[in-house]
Amino acid sequence: MAMIRVAFPSEGNGGLNGRRAGHFGHCDVFTCIDVEDGEIKGVSILPNRDHVQGGCMVPVNLLAAHRVNALVVGGIGMRPLMGFRQVGIEVYHDAERAEIRPVIEDFIAGVLPKINDSQVCGGGGR
Repeated sequence: MAMIRVAFPSEGNGGLNGRRAGHFGHCDVFTCIDVEDGEIKGVSILPNRDHVQGGCMVPVNLLAAHRVNALVVGGIGMRPLMGFRQVGIEVYHDAERAEIRPVIEDFIAGVLPKINDSQVCGGGGR
């Protein structure tokens, strides 16, 4: 299996033991976790960039430029979701847990669902 880089919008300094931010576009950092052969091979932190209203593609392009293959969110708007799909980044959904470690473990186990269109939010400052 090829290496997969999974990004989590994160609060504060992020990291494997960090917490996922509630609104992906306004997170402090992205925790990027490299997974290969069912094991975590590395963790890196990617600072988020400010984006103005309607600048939903800023985080899409940022993550695509850093070779992210998958994103795990608690919520996302339709415009950025479509952007991630266009650049080939799969978007997964877990609205229940804020801790990153158990969610990446579910991703590795293959039990984390991809987001569907009915789960998108309206966006804005949430």
